[in-house]
Amino acid sequence: MPAITSTNVANAIVKLVAADALPALMGNLVMGNLVNRDYEPVLAQAGDTVNIPIPPTLVANNIAEGGTVQTQNPTLGNAQVVLNTHAEATFQIPDVTKVLAVPDLLQVYMQPAVIAIAERIETDLLNLYSYFTGNTPVGTAGTPIVEAVVDSAETTLFQAKIPASEPKFLVVDGATYGQLRQIQRFSEFDTAGEAGLHALIDGTVGKIKDFFVFRSQFVAKTGSSPVNTHNLAFTKNAIGLVIRRLPQPLPGTGAVAQYAELGNFGMRVVMSYQPNTLAQQFTVDVLYGCAAIYNKFAVQVNS
Repeated sequence: MPAITSTNVANAIVKLVAADALPALMGNLVMGNLVNRDYEPVLAQAGDTVNIPIPPTLVANNIAEGGTVQTQNPTLGNAQVVLNTHAEATFQIPDVTKVLAVPDLLQVYMQPAVIAIAERIETDLLNLYSYFTGNTPVGTAGTPIVEAVVDSAETTLFQAKIPASEPKFLVVDGATYGQLRQIQRFSEFDTAGEAGLHALIDGTVGKIKDFFVFRSQFVAKTGSSPVNTHNLAFTKNAIGLVIRRLPQPLPGTGAVAQYAELGNFGMRVVMSYQPNTLAQQFTVDVLYGCAAIYNKFAVQVNS
């Protein structure tokens, strides 16, 4: 049995914090759980660029009897995602031994840090709406969303030749979500069955016009009169979220770090001692970048 040392205890504390951090973060993400996440446990620095290959387009040639094949020279596309966001949330715990004795205290300290990082990721992903210019936006700024607008968004993605098996998502703000719940055909039992009851009683929209519907408090808004709410209809491969490992602190600097990695997502937890406050400082941070990958696989849904 290994001896109990201050180093072992420090590592154990950071492991405990890291184990609670990532599941809590994933639970606070909406967009982050819907987009295509690319994570590799390789070290990277802020400003690094990750290249994501995009398959080329080929055409089918009708070869006549005795004819020859038609050679095509496809060009592999490339989407560049810059790791330009190093998001961190830092907090101090005066007596870290209390956290070990009362695990619920760890949640009290950890939750605000995790929520702060989740909100930053959500905001960055939803602000990508302006990059999706391949399809004409549907809906009108300052106008409540109606069934025809949702129908038009789904038709737009169908015309973009999205595979029928690929799930489609519609992420809207709170007000637009409320408008969807009031579309009578989707909120009454006699027209929508069990789904209508869920919308009326539970308040959950669920699925409309082949869209899984989610709401977020961080949907982008522009303008003032009227305010344009940039809801987004998309598929998973429309948006890329790239996460890479941050390096360990230098040995002998008094800081201990652990990685929390789960489901194509990773973050770092660093513990250090702050002599000015006589407290243990914890930093939860993540290095990531996000970008529009397939321009025609998303459409703005204005309201």
